[in-house]
Amino acid sequence: MTQDKTLQNKVAVVTGGARGIGKALVTALVERGAKVVIGDLLEAEGKQLVETLNEQNSEKVAVYLKTDVTTWDDNKSLFKLAEDEFGGVDIACMNAGIGEVPDSIFSPLEGDFKSLDVNLNAVIKGNKVAVLHLNKRGGGVIVNTASVAGFLTHGAFPLYNASKHGVVGWTRSLDNLREIANIRVNMVNPYWVETDIIKSITSLEFLDVAPKVPMATVIEAFMKAVEDETCHGETILALPDGIHLHPRVQLWESCYNKEMLTVGQQSQKHHIEAMKIALEQARARENI
Repeated sequence: MTQDKTLQNKVAVVTGGARGIGKALVTALVERGAKVVIGDLLEAEGKQLVETLNEQNSEKVAVYLKTDVTTWDDNKSLFKLAEDEFGGVDIACMNAGIGEVPDSIFSPLEGDFKSLDVNLNAVIKGNKVAVLHLNKRGGGVIVNTASVAGFLTHGAFPLYNASKHGVVGWTRSLDNLREIANIRVNMVNPYWVETDIIKSITSLEFLDVAPKVPMATVIEAFMKAVEDETCHGETILALPDGIHLHPRVQLWESCYNKEMLTVGQQSQKHHIEAMKIALEQARARENI
């Protein structure tokens, strides 16, 4: 990985940062000069990673907080820690996620929806908290971890597929944050990567022989999302042959006319101004 300091003086929050993709992302951010706050339930792994990074850099470049991303309080505490330790937040990577769970269409009706809670609802909660802190800093970038399962599906994982489709829809709905708060929002959608999540999947025999995405490619996608100032509202696929930008579906011609576009443009201006006011109210309400 590059050793340049393109992110010098930047502060990042990374959920699910103790192992797998999150650990590689935390390491890459620190290598580029950023300070990182890691939120994860894996205490031993999180503390060990922080100790290693701080020793390697001979200064405090990372801190860890045990974090249940499904709770509002833990999300708030994570970003507050970043502010207390490093002065604020510039980069927020909502990466925490879980893999295979008993989520068949035929699973018990009384079962919970853990995939949705961790992979989707926690992303939304983290984004809402992140926006307030990034705005306090004058702007920044949010990167959400989705998956190619946000576009493709397999019948064995309906809730997982739904959660990642939800991350795609949520992230693509935040395009106007750049105009409202100087915040770019992107997402990274990896294909199969050699992580603990993939090792936990025992029901798909083809995984052993399926092409895999090198971790370096996944990190390249994250760094594009973070560092490329022209990259906003992008869906960045991390595939076995490299990174690709996934195009959006365009509105069908029968669904709009010139009058609608004219009114829509004016309505968008009003919406932006209303959201700027709502943002200030939210920061005041949350005392951020």
